[in-house]
Amino acid sequence: MGFLRYLASRWEHLLELAIAHAGVVFLSLLIATVIGVTAGVLVYRRERSAEVVLAVTSTFLTIPSFALFGLLLPVFGLGWTPTVFALVVYALLPIVRNTIVGLRSVDPAITESAQGMGMSRWRRLFEIELPLAWPVILTGVRVSTLIIVGIAAIAAYVNGPGLGEDIFQGISRIGSATALNLVLGAVLAIVLLALIFDGFFALLGKLTTSRGLHDR
Repeated sequence: MGFLRYLASRWEHLLELAIAHAGVVFLSLLIATVIGVTAGVLVYRRERSAEVVLAVTSTFLTIPSFALFGLLLPVFGLGWTPTVFALVVYALLPIVRNTIVGLRSVDPAITESAQGMGMSRWRRLFEIELPLAWPVILTGVRVSTLIIVGIAAIAAYVNGPGLGEDIFQGISRIGSATALNLVLGAVLAIVLLALIFDGFFALLGKLTTSRGLHDR
């Protein structure tokens, strides 16, 4: 009951933090999608280049988040900038990988037929290959979302926006009556945000994928 009373008294504060959390995740995801899809498009036909790009983006995910935020602090200072930079870095791998996999999974017979009809390479890419690869690419975006929704909480270390503020406050008050409520409230809000984002992308996939691809 104590936790429910806490939620009743702090819901406006939690909502404000959750909106900021969702905002920084959405912005970072948008930037990462543009960079990741572009990188995938540029290298999916070149095996060696694709291996290098995937190796680099894989390396990003091995960097501990506290260490990365610490490294970014003297460069970007506090707030949104280091938060967005770090989240973009962590979001890249699934998007790049799925873009490459999705484009490579397009039936060569389809693209060869389009080429025979006189379609240019870029027209084939935008009108045929990317639409066919879109479900796979979107899956990568969904995976990246779940990764950075959690990591965004650690951005409170550099005064970043979001629910990490309450988590860090709760940790700093370990032993007090409010510590558990602060942490638990923020964690539950992060889980709820992750579910909302995932549901949004699942719906987006259904709305933007042709019926024929759904039935494959």
